[in-house]
Amino acid sequence: MNKSHRVCLLERPGKPQLNSLGWISSNWSGYAISGRTKSFRRISAKWTVPFVRPSTTPSYSSAWIGIDGFGNTSLIQTGTGHDFVNGKAHYYAWWEILPNVMTLIPKLVQPGDRIHAVISKSKGSTWLIYIRNTTQNWTFRTTKRYTGPQASAEWIVEAPQVGAFISKMALISAVSFTGCRLNGRSPKLTPEQRGIMIQGNAVTSIPGDPNRSGDAFVVNSAKGQPASKTRSQKNR
Repeated sequence: MNKSHRVCLLERPGKPQLNSLGWISSNWSGYAISGRTKSFRRISAKWTVPFVRPSTTPSYSSAWIGIDGFGNTSLIQTGTGHDFVNGKAHYYAWWEILPNVMTLIPKLVQPGDRIHAVISKSKGSTWLIYIRNTTQNWTFRTTKRYTGPQASAEWIVEAPQVGAFISKMALISAVSFTGCRLNGRSPKLTPEQRGIMIQGNAVTSIPGDPNRSGDAFVVNSAKGQPASKTRSQKNR
């Protein structure tokens, strides 16, 4: 079955409206920064591949970094996937440039592996996609053409699209993003840039506050937590 990633599907379409609780999406959670066109030319981070817990129906998740996709329809990204399908957990690495589907990276990925990823503009419309698994000691890099607006940047845990629909978010252990960099510097993340994933009427994934340096945070699964309170607080 074809798996792909989508731009951020916000609860309120249009330009993201941020407040102290950040933004709400049905497919993204994590941190996103918006800016003017051509604001962002390099993004990087490290994270640990999470463990997937069993689920009664197929479930999927991805952890990634990317440029664009938050409030626009372009996106260049790379990351790891962690799914539970047919009674078994699956782990893998991938990259993607919308509107194309994701490309699997034929390298070993296991839970607990340490990942370092970079997306960087080289020259003109040429971009470097780099991902390294320091635990398994492999590196993948490729250069691709990308002409998106460079107007947002993200560190995200996502429920990807499977076939024609957004998937059920997998039950995964916490994903800790560290060493986040944007244009070579700390992005100085703030709680207002945080995104919570809500599927149906339940919070499924929620990031914690950034650290003091504003360059690290943890995304936790939150199965079964009612979303009504989150929405009511957000809409005040």
